[in-house]
Amino acid sequence: MQLRELVFGAACAAAVRAAARLGVADALGDAPATPEDLAAAVKTEPRALRRLLRALSCYGIFAETEDGKFVHTSMSRLLRDDDPHSLRYISLWCTEPWTWDAWPRLDEAVRSGRSVFQEIYGKGFFDYLHEDAHDSAHVFNRAMTTSSKQSAEELAELLDLTGVSSVADIGGGQGHVLASLLEKHPALRGTLLDLPRVVEKADPSLRPGGALADRVRIVPGDCREDIPVEADLYIIKNILEWDDDSTRRTLRNVLAVARPGARVVVIENLVDDTPSMKFTTAMDLMLLLNVGGAKHTKQSLVERITEAGLRVGEIRPVNAYLHAFECSVPG
Repeated sequence: MQLRELVFGAACAAAVRAAARLGVADALGDAPATPEDLAAAVKTEPRALRRLLRALSCYGIFAETEDGKFVHTSMSRLLRDDDPHSLRYISLWCTEPWTWDAWPRLDEAVRSGRSVFQEIYGKGFFDYLHEDAHDSAHVFNRAMTTSSKQSAEELAELLDLTGVSSVADIGGGQGHVLASLLEKHPALRGTLLDLPRVVEKADPSLRPGGALADRVRIVPGDCREDIPVEADLYIIKNILEWDDDSTRRTLRNVLAVARPGARVVVIENLVDDTPSMKFTTAMDLMLLLNVGGAKHTKQSLVERITEAGLRVGEIRPVNAYLHAFECSVPG
């Protein structure tokens, strides 16, 4: 029966996606509600909505009362837009239309060890998103922003910045990690480096006129080619998962510019030694499908970091699915 349930995993994912797209969690307040009331609020057919809610309640997403009404659970609240830890856009991103085309071809990706995306759509993953799937690109941006903001706050609490006056967020996206660190440490100065089309959409607080702008330098660039930034601390978060060559080039570019003794903190999802392995191994397979990348084990990431010439120190969990590798530049 467990295997029967697992092979219907697509039904569970589709049910979560349907609830997120319909806005059911937002429509349900603190009081129990009938399917009829919820259906009127989200404009669906009542009996079909009851079936959707019943299926989701089997997984702890919503719960049904004895009189046939539905109430929130801790997981269903995460599908609300206004929840501070909302996973609504993450749920949508992991079930976007392209995923339903790619997952059935996982066996091909396993045989070849390469992405199947080019064969399906005739172009690379990010080119497809930005040229042909604007709605999906919007969902991706919202999902990454949500996830980045949540982990940035946790990382700011974790890192001890005693003696650090400058920090560089390498491949830092819109700069949410950098913004969180600057907000917590008023004397800190920072640099955000990422591709031009990425940093032009940086967090408003970092851009000219923003609350943190006078302590920030925004540098458009590709960390695989050059890192023209000197800092006491370099943050490298979730960008060492594409391929070994880009990982090697990025780490060596840090070593080329960083002074001896500078700190380098690498933050990544691991596919071992973590309580979230069902989640991280699924992300690992999705990376294989869409870009041919891979998540790391603790050992493989330590090996890549060491091979580049950095010293690896303490390794600590940031949360249930992220680990921070504290490294330093040798003298």
